[in-house]
Amino acid sequence: MTLDADGYLAAVSEAVERVGTGQREAVRRAADLVYACVRADGVVHAFGTGHSEALSMEIAGRAGGLVPTNRIAMRDLVLYGGEPASVLGATLERDHTVARRLLDLAPVREPDLFVIASNSGVNGTIVEFATLVKDRGHPLIAFTSLAHSMAVPPRHPSGRRLLDIADVVLDNGAPYGDAALPLPDGGAVGALSSITAALLAQQVVVEVVGRMVAAGETPPVYLSANIPAGDEHNRVLEQRYAGRIRRGA
Repeated sequence: MTLDADGYLAAVSEAVERVGTGQREAVRRAADLVYACVRADGVVHAFGTGHSEALSMEIAGRAGGLVPTNRIAMRDLVLYGGEPASVLGATLERDHTVARRLLDLAPVREPDLFVIASNSGVNGTIVEFATLVKDRGHPLIAFTSLAHSMAVPPRHPSGRRLLDIADVVLDNGAPYGDAALPLPDGGAVGALSSITAALLAQQVVVEVVGRMVAAGETPPVYLSANIPAGDEHNRVLEQRYAGRIRRGA
């Protein structure tokens, strides 16, 4: 593929087709878990570190998405835990000891489900967080790159990866290192994981909403806040989950 905009488009198009059509069973199994969670009055908690936080933003609190969703982020240690902002360093995601604090700060109840996104799936916080989620009995869906995760050593003391812990694993199809177009002197450019993970996330959401509609239920879906009556529509739905979903930073 050429090292230009058209080359990147070709790489993205190939990845979208491969990822979007090659994991129908995994998408259905993920949708089974989310559907059961929403019907049981549960909330879907989404967590990702680094750039994988983009996937949690794709799931929690966006137009066309499910209302019973909550985003967990490293900065919760500061926003809700009283930690100084100086704790938020680039390597914090490798520290498995912060995971319990993060989870304890989250407004979690018994029927809730977790989605964890990590392209590498090996950092300490991610693996420890996933372990705690499963120890506490919650369903877990993982978004990760199988190619990258299996090519690097785990950074958690257990030697496990995110993919070893989740109930359902959705492979974003990104290559080792994430970027798709190799450079002449090494390295690569043109990241894929954000695009393909977002595709998978939206496939799961659409599956869930489709099941609710087919069952004669009214799905709790956000409208854009930038259309007439959007704010009021969203406010009414959010009241059902008051204290359980955080919106803001």
